[in-house]
Amino acid sequence: MIIGVLKEPESDNRISLLPEAAKILDKLKVKMLVESGAGISAMATDEDYVTAGAKIDNRQNVISGCDVLLTINPPDDDTNKQLKKDQVVISVFNPLADKSIVDSILKADQTYFSMDLIPRTTRGQAMDILSSMATVAGYKAVLDSALRLPNFFPMFMTAAGTIRPAKMLILGAGVAGLQAVAIARKLGAVVEVFDVRSAVKEQVESLGGKFIEVEGAKEDETAGGYAVEQTEDFKIKQKQLIHDHAVNSNVVICTAQIPGRKAPILIEKATVDEMKPGSVIIDLAASTGGNCAFTEDEKVVDINGVTIVGNSNYPSEMPNDASRMYGNNLLNFLKLLISDEGELVLDFDDEIVKGTCMIHNKEIVSDRLQDFYNK
Repeated sequence: MIIGVLKEPESDNRISLLPEAAKILDKLKVKMLVESGAGISAMATDEDYVTAGAKIDNRQNVISGCDVLLTINPPDDDTNKQLKKDQVVISVFNPLADKSIVDSILKADQTYFSMDLIPRTTRGQAMDILSSMATVAGYKAVLDSALRLPNFFPMFMTAAGTIRPAKMLILGAGVAGLQAVAIARKLGAVVEVFDVRSAVKEQVESLGGKFIEVEGAKEDETAGGYAVEQTEDFKIKQKQLIHDHAVNSNVVICTAQIPGRKAPILIEKATVDEMKPGSVIIDLAASTGGNCAFTEDEKVVDINGVTIVGNSNYPSEMPNDASRMYGNNLLNFLKLLISDEGELVLDFDDEIVKGTCMIHNKEIVSDRLQDFYNK
């Protein structure tokens, strides 16, 4: 079997697999074919790939010469036109965001896997690209806010007087939020965290954050660790609590998202209007609408001195380690598709394989995706 790795669009500096993956695949009796220049932005040269045992070729030959095609961003129309019948494509399609994504490939002659559909089970943790990329995003969000804030993060006691530490509010205590807590505390900020899931309180406090909550939150054990839609009464109480803490914060980091839905607005215009000039809002939910009413995806806006950063692509700004983490997750998944003889095998009795597969034989395979698509 031959695995092909394509160069990502100019907006993304990552790559699906770094050169080190070639040696692992070789032990599995699988060859690796890489588009020329694909790894440059991730600090991996063509020579690095060749040294590790991969082959380099142009984009067209990589597409036509592989059995399994790897990309992080979904293939563009030109790439799709070049795909062979029965070829396997593994990417991050985000199909739970829009049914049209499924419609566009439902009748294709290929098999499509989406890495963001990896079931959130104990066995699936080693393949969970969402958690890996959220780790990078949470880390970078704090560093970005520190650079933009006109104040120090830690307390300073100097001959010129005492400088008080910055106050940070983090909305959402998932992987990105918890990573943000850890980094912000290491930098000396005072951190408060809001989440509707009471189960994360202990994790927040273990990292040195203060957990703030509204009682009566609705939780769902079947939601895979994600937040769920709340009642209107809860939303009113939540709105006031977040407002009161946000206006007294120097930095707000937004991470709250609900799979298959638009991100909830947690920082309203009235809240931003009352925040101190110089304050910074980093919105990691920008690609799904944002948690702040003023957020614009991939843009930085200034509202009366408050800087609002809509950035859902922080992993691209740390391309080497982000690619390494993504690649490690991907390799763990690929092992489920490789036989002892190095041949492609699609075992849909495996819950991970089935749960991650979008389309096979022109039918939706993932139960989770089917439920979303048939709503």
